[in-house]
Amino acid sequence: MEAYVMDAFSARIFGGNQAGVVLPDRPLSDAVMRQIAAEFKHSETAFVTREPDGSVSLRYFTPAGEVELCGHATVASFALLRQLGSVPDGDCTAHTKAGELTVTVRGDTVWMDMAPPQLLADIPSDERAALYAAYGLTEGDCPAGYIPRIVSTGLADIMLPVRDHDTLMRAVQNAPAVTELSRKYDVTGVHMFCPGADGVTAWCSNYAPLYDIPEECATGTSNGALTYYLYLRGDVRPGEENVFLQGEHMSRPSEIRSVLYEKDGAVTVRIGGRAVASMSCDLRL
Repeated sequence: MEAYVMDAFSARIFGGNQAGVVLPDRPLSDAVMRQIAAEFKHSETAFVTREPDGSVSLRYFTPAGEVELCGHATVASFALLRQLGSVPDGDCTAHTKAGELTVTVRGDTVWMDMAPPQLLADIPSDERAALYAAYGLTEGDCPAGYIPRIVSTGLADIMLPVRDHDTLMRAVQNAPAVTELSRKYDVTGVHMFCPGADGVTAWCSNYAPLYDIPEECATGTSNGALTYYLYLRGDVRPGEENVFLQGEHMSRPSEIRSVLYEKDGAVTVRIGGRAVASMSCDLRL
C-alpha cells in the first residue's frame, strides 16, 4: 500500500507540519494503524479510504493512539488526493470520528470545516498560575483582558494567551506538568498564542505531551479553536480571512488560515492551507 510524508500548511518541503498519509489497499486493524503511526513517528498519521459515493473516510493515529480529528493531516490527505488526481476541485464530504466535515479543494489550497466551535470552560483564576508556571512563565505574562480558556472545534485545547512574541519564544515546557494538567482538564494540550501584527492574526505554539507530541508546528483544529476564542473577544470578524503563524520554535514555519461564518444564529469555522509531498514509500505488510 502507498504511504506518504506530507508537509502540511506549507508551500515548500521541509516547512509546515509533517503528517503521514496512508492509502490502505485492504482493511487494517486499529493495532496495525497505531503501529504504522508509531513507525512514522509524526504527530499524526491519517488513513484514507475513498468511498463508492465519492466521499472520503479518515482515521487519525498518533504514536500513542487514535484521535478523532486532525486538521493538518486532513489538509495533507486532501492535498495528496488532489495531486494524485483522486479528487477534483470543489466540495467533498469527509467522514471522521468527530463527525462529517465538508472539505473544499481550490487548486493547491484545501479548506475544511471544523466541528461546531464550543467554549467548554474558563480556567479558574486560582489555577492559572500553575498553568503558566508549566512553561516557565507567570500570570504577569498574560496580556490584559485575556484569560486562559478551554475551546474546541473538534479537539479540546487550552487557549493560553501570552503578551508578546518574545514571551511566546522564551516559553519552555515542563512536559510532565503539562501532561498532568491535560489530564486534569481533559484536553488534548495547550495552544499558546500572542496577538499578531502586520497582517498576522496571532503567533502560536502548540503542545500535546499527553499524546507524545512535545510540540507541534501546525495545528488546524487548535487554530480553529483560537479563531472562535478571538471571535468571542471581538478580535475576529465574520467572513474575514485570518492568518496564524506557528512552528518557529521548531524551525518549521507554518501558515494556517481560517474564516469564521455566522448564519442563522450559528457559528462555523473553516481552516485552510497548502501541503506538499516530501517522501513516499510502499508499505509491505
